[in-house]
Amino acid sequence: MPTRTSGDGSASGDGSGGVRDRCERAARRLLGLDELRPGQLDAMTSLAEGRDTLVVMPTGSGKSAVYQVPALVLPGPTLIVSPLIALQRDQVEALRRQRHDEKATSVDASTPAGRRAATFEALRAGETEFLFCAPEQLARPDVVRELAEAGISLMVVDEAHCVSAWGHDFRPDYLRLGAAAEAIGRPVIAALTATAAPPVREEIVERLGMRDPLQIVRGFDRPNITLSVRRELSDPADALVAAVLEQPSPGIVYTATRRRTTELAGRLAEAGLRAEAYHAGLRRAERDAAHGRFMAGELDVVVATSAFGMGIDKPDVRYVFHSEIPGSLDAYYQEIGRAGRDGDPAEALLFYRPEDLALQRFFTGALPDAETLEQVARAVADAGGGKGKGGVERKVLCERVGLSARRLTTLLDLLQRSGAVCLEARRVTPVAGGPGPAEAAARARELAERHREIERTRHEMMRRYAETLDCRRRFLLAYFGEDLGEPCGHCDTCRAGTAREPARGEGPFPVHAQVEHATWGPGEVIRRDEDRLTVLFEEAGYRELLLETVVDQRILRETGSR
Repeated sequence: MPTRTSGDGSASGDGSGGVRDRCERAARRLLGLDELRPGQLDAMTSLAEGRDTLVVMPTGSGKSAVYQVPALVLPGPTLIVSPLIALQRDQVEALRRQRHDEKATSVDASTPAGRRAATFEALRAGETEFLFCAPEQLARPDVVRELAEAGISLMVVDEAHCVSAWGHDFRPDYLRLGAAAEAIGRPVIAALTATAAPPVREEIVERLGMRDPLQIVRGFDRPNITLSVRRELSDPADALVAAVLEQPSPGIVYTATRRRTTELAGRLAEAGLRAEAYHAGLRRAERDAAHGRFMAGELDVVVATSAFGMGIDKPDVRYVFHSEIPGSLDAYYQEIGRAGRDGDPAEALLFYRPEDLALQRFFTGALPDAETLEQVARAVADAGGGKGKGGVERKVLCERVGLSARRLTTLLDLLQRSGAVCLEARRVTPVAGGPGPAEAAARARELAERHREIERTRHEMMRRYAETLDCRRRFLLAYFGEDLGEPCGHCDTCRAGTAREPARGEGPFPVHAQVEHATWGPGEVIRRDEDRLTVLFEEAGYRELLLETVVDQRILRETGSR
């Protein structure tokens, strides 16, 4: 179940005043931050005291400062794992402009061998404080070896939701990071993200191997963004173009497919707007050029798949529209959060057709077949002689089973969770006394089936958001574990007068109550309306239950409160 997160300004709590004061002084002296935002100092203090820390804060709320200050307090250099090379370079330049002398640099696949060697030499010599790299770099034995020798004191995982298979931008390369942290000497871990629902936060902690982490969750509410949904009976292209023309520029339109980006960008260009398409199928140079023009104010609108937006911090985006329903509220919140970062009014409009949900269910993907899982488990077991020793290099294993590194990483993660294999930065070893290949494959398949069922509940929550007549902002915040209390007053349902006041008075199963279901197991109430409950179950995902049925048939047992 989701653990209790910090929301009251307390960090470690025991004699941390000295460290806290040092962090506050360092923030003022080195970064010029005279006033810290809520949660920043708690996170800084926690990390500076050597405690793993998960920070969930909106983009623009100062997550970079959260790691920069303790990095300068802790001895030893800092490693920042970031998913986008362009974002890494932006962060390096920003650090170099700061008023301290510590050097920041990055390494990626295009870094020449000579410069790479010089970078790691400077890191070992203490001449470089901040090193940025993509998660793929930590699959390289030479990089892991260099980082271990450098004595990394703080490992920062940016966009940490990418660690989670629950997350809206799951990347298997992130699954290696827990093993990589151990291989480089297990520094303090800081996990940063702008959005993570409770199950995503728990999976981040588990997969990174975080130890008793402080969780700081702040500021999901973005009251300057107006939330609206338009239900459509046919293709909403005409309505979307008309709606875009009514908005001030710039803006972003998200679509579900690459073909749709080109189609809508063409329609918007014909209407007189400076519009371009963006998706992962374009050449890198084309994507970079579109990104650069958008950031420079040379485009009115970008029509994009979910490939566009991570790491973009353009403050004046006035709207984010969706031409189809996204697969989850996690993805939706992340994408609409790119609007209105300057604090001025912005619009988030979703065009909704129920049939579009079928496309999102398709994107959930097929289950891995048991035969392939057993083949991988057997190859690992054979390499270890069946005794849990030795193991096999990941690259060699790819060749033996004939799978891509990306696909293999996903299957190995399932097999590790089934108790059959142990994943290290470079090698995979069988677990002594673990299940045999056939049993491991069956367990892994069961885990995958459970995950797919949970994904379906996330699709259902997205559908409920699109169809609710209640306050949309309350619904969205409840999904992330925050209780707004009152209707917001300015989403489309509030303006239409359909939003209801929240349930009042004493009653069973309040928000954050811990409950137990005979079939679905333990869970937590995340929303309580007059006639129904929404419960997040550990093993069954999000479920909506009629309160009368719950009470009359006693299908839930309250076990405590968070």
